[in-house]
Amino acid sequence: MTGTTATATAVRPYEQYVYAYPHKTAYRPLPCERASLGEMWADEPKGALSLYFHIPFCEVRCGFCNLFTRIGAPEGLTGAYLDALERQASAVREALGEGARFANAAFGGGTPTFLEAAELERLCDLAEQGLGADLAAVPLSVEASPATASTDRLAVLAGRGTTRLSLGVQSFDDAEARTAVRPQRRADVEAALARIRDAGIPVLNIDLIYGIDGQTEESFTRSLDAALAWRPEELYLYPLYVRPLTGLGRRRERAVAADARWDEQRLRLYRHGRDHLLAHGYEQVSMRMFRRADAPDAGAGDYACQTDGMVGLGCGARSYTSRLHYSFDYAVDMHRIRGIIDAYTARGADDFRHADFGWEMTGDEARRRHLLQSLLQAEGMGVAGYRERFGSAPGDDFAAELDRFAGRGWLDESAGPGLLRLSPEGLAHSDAVGPELFSAAVRARMAAYEAR
Repeated sequence: MTGTTATATAVRPYEQYVYAYPHKTAYRPLPCERASLGEMWADEPKGALSLYFHIPFCEVRCGFCNLFTRIGAPEGLTGAYLDALERQASAVREALGEGARFANAAFGGGTPTFLEAAELERLCDLAEQGLGADLAAVPLSVEASPATASTDRLAVLAGRGTTRLSLGVQSFDDAEARTAVRPQRRADVEAALARIRDAGIPVLNIDLIYGIDGQTEESFTRSLDAALAWRPEELYLYPLYVRPLTGLGRRRERAVAADARWDEQRLRLYRHGRDHLLAHGYEQVSMRMFRRADAPDAGAGDYACQTDGMVGLGCGARSYTSRLHYSFDYAVDMHRIRGIIDAYTARGADDFRHADFGWEMTGDEARRRHLLQSLLQAEGMGVAGYRERFGSAPGDDFAAELDRFAGRGWLDESAGPGLLRLSPEGLAHSDAVGPELFSAAVRARMAAYEAR
């Protein structure tokens, strides 16, 4: 790969957080003659599936949040939602047929622990009895907030085999939390962390955010040290984004000059946080994820996100086979989210036997997805595995993109010809690397969605 004159500073480092490809804003209604779930899964390998349940409820909506979630739930709605999940689980299990095995499971949202303890028991029953997942035998990750990490809920999760609990703290500084429109007190956060440790769940993850207005290296260090005092097995460091239709997005518009200063602040805080965690015995897994060097791995077992299928249940969950990624309609606006949730809870059993919205995965898109999801991990991607799967080399399929990355110093040239790996500077720019691997078709679909 040849160098270019482009520099990392000429590229905005925070284009978009890429956690899956393509994003659901690229999904569109599928043809009316869409295939049934049974036909879509018939020839798929099902020996190491990932299971995800989406719970679209939160007690509050943080100012930076653009997740598919609503604030609170009217009387009876969570029960109706679990009823719908049960109908969907029955249809999905029928579609998967015999021999389906789950390698890991996760409850996300929203905030799964918004559900009461008895409802969490029912959710676990749906996974085990409804879909045949053995939660005691596979890694199970659950997201929680300080306000909902109650003793009775945690007891249910620990008793049902939860191996990892992720707590969204974002900042231990009360003033910073208020600035991010996340109403919480540090004392309540610390109490929740004590309850989680008492529950005995093996892996604790703490989420922190950097880039909040007024945040400095000193204040970020105080949050990092407050988190480290609990010796979490994992820490996630997220850059703050201000997105349309969110609380912070409605509050202000940032000028280009302010954006540049904000980028500098976030990069500075990221590097500070990364170095602080590395110095305290953590290993970097990705731009966001850090794992304590002596911690147990509560990851995905034998599941590989690049190659294995995903079974998602709930109105905000995505599923994917090798040929089709599918979900329900997507929204950020609260009014539309409520409508989609209501429509989901009103579905009959037959309505869950087909897919409504999705993206057909072509060979080129599969290559992009594989490269993107592999390259954004600190360990990088083996060229031989890519060649074995696709019959071509990544340097041939993505010569222009990889040349750009190399010219910016984003590739680790010491890795050798058999490994594609981001350099430390490349990892720092993961939110620019990912979007540069989007296809023109995906970009056009996403732009059209945002223009609606």
